[in-house]
Amino acid sequence: MSIKKTGVDQQLIRDLAGILNDTNLTEIEVELGDLKVRVSRQAPAVHAIAAPQPAYAPTAAQPAAAPAAVDVSKNAVTSPMVGTAYLAPSPDAKPFIEVGQKIKEGQTLLIIEAMKTMNQIPSPRAGTVTAILFEDATPVEYGMPLVVIE
Repeated sequence: MSIKKTGVDQQLIRDLAGILNDTNLTEIEVELGDLKVRVSRQAPAVHAIAAPQPAYAPTAAQPAAAPAAVDVSKNAVTSPMVGTAYLAPSPDAKPFIEVGQKIKEGQTLLIIEAMKTMNQIPSPRAGTVTAILFEDATPVEYGMPLVVIE
């Protein structure tokens, strides 16, 4: 007679959490047969950083200067997942947002490709984009600041 295990293997979760700490990863996922376990943690908060240059060339109608330092602890939109971030829906398309642009709550800021799925990332609030903190088509981590909206 076989007994089917219905609970979660807490030791497995503890072991995975230990691996996260030992390797300084932010997320780990293991699949054993039909059991799939993902353990993740918040990335450490970044209080202030210098704003990088935009990943695109500014146009005449767009301001070229970004603020020297931004407070990402309260104004940043962070990545909800690990993946590749894109500023536009396709390589030849206009970016969703630009520095200096006023945006509405719910407006698409960027796309993150994760596991071959394109995930639109909406703005959590209305405001003005003051900094874009990643380069187009680059990997991002869970909790990483992506865009600053003030």
